[in-house]
Amino acid sequence: MTEGRSCPLAYRYRPEDLCKEPEPAEADVLYIVGGLYGNPLALDEIERMARFEKQQGRRVRLVFNGDFNWFNAEDALFRDINTRVLQHTVSLGNVEYELANPSDGAGCGCAYPDFVDQGVVNRSNRIMDRLQAVASRHSDLQEKLSDLPRYRCLFFGGLKVLVLHGDPESLAGWGLAHESFSGANTASDSGVVEQWLATTGADVIACTHTCLPVLWGGQVDGRDRVVVNNGSAGMGNLKADARGLVTRIALAGPEYPGTPDDTLIEASLGAVSVSLQPVAFESDAWLQQFDRIWPDGSDAAVSYRQRLVQGTALELGRVSFVSIS
Repeated sequence: MTEGRSCPLAYRYRPEDLCKEPEPAEADVLYIVGGLYGNPLALDEIERMARFEKQQGRRVRLVFNGDFNWFNAEDALFRDINTRVLQHTVSLGNVEYELANPSDGAGCGCAYPDFVDQGVVNRSNRIMDRLQAVASRHSDLQEKLSDLPRYRCLFFGGLKVLVLHGDPESLAGWGLAHESFSGANTASDSGVVEQWLATTGADVIACTHTCLPVLWGGQVDGRDRVVVNNGSAGMGNLKADARGLVTRIALAGPEYPGTPDDTLIEASLGAVSVSLQPVAFESDAWLQQFDRIWPDGSDAAVSYRQRLVQGTALELGRVSFVSIS
């Protein structure tokens, strides 16, 4: 495989090992933040959202499941993003893995599938090269990144919540991508998703990595289960919408306030609500920073600037695949 499409062996793990020893979540609300991509304005807004939850009397835990670095290819912003994120519950994305432990031949470590254009792959590899050069000047942060786990399993509201980056077989796996549920490939049709849920024992799998959101709900082994992919916290995810998205997993019931008014989609799982929440960061201010770091014609500008301004072609109605009540 070429760089950017390969998947290093160190990225691999076994589904049956992922939820053997869940840790208590000790929270009323979890924010699963995937794909911040080095956007400090999105991080500001997520922290504001968490403060609001606390003002409402909820215990909040921020959980970053990788790729919180990407566009922050300058020393001050690299240090700011990592210092702030590492104060919370964190696991690796392929970006952080390659910043701390560069793999021979992995390039960006994205493991892009065939349907992703080679130009995107080449540009991502060069973005990683530039970001690695920045990271090499911050050995203390590299060391902290190298100590992060590849996944976490939290016990929350009586449920096992598996938080990972890619899919249950690989840090950079694409098996829980939006395309797996929308017909671009046959992952869900062939029962792979259901098999992963059964094998891991997870009630909820919260992932990111593949850049488009999805909320799936169904029964596996007689139990309701949910898979949620927040797409990106630091970039637009939907048509004509520049806002990021995070996954919100919260205790539900008469004693708890309902989901926020701006909730996009939601699935209920017993006494737990799983929803996608918009991250309405100051997009103009972020674009000014982005354009300074990645001017017109640069690799990140070519691959991502249009998405930062306009979002994607995905309509909200194509995000949810929930069959449970």
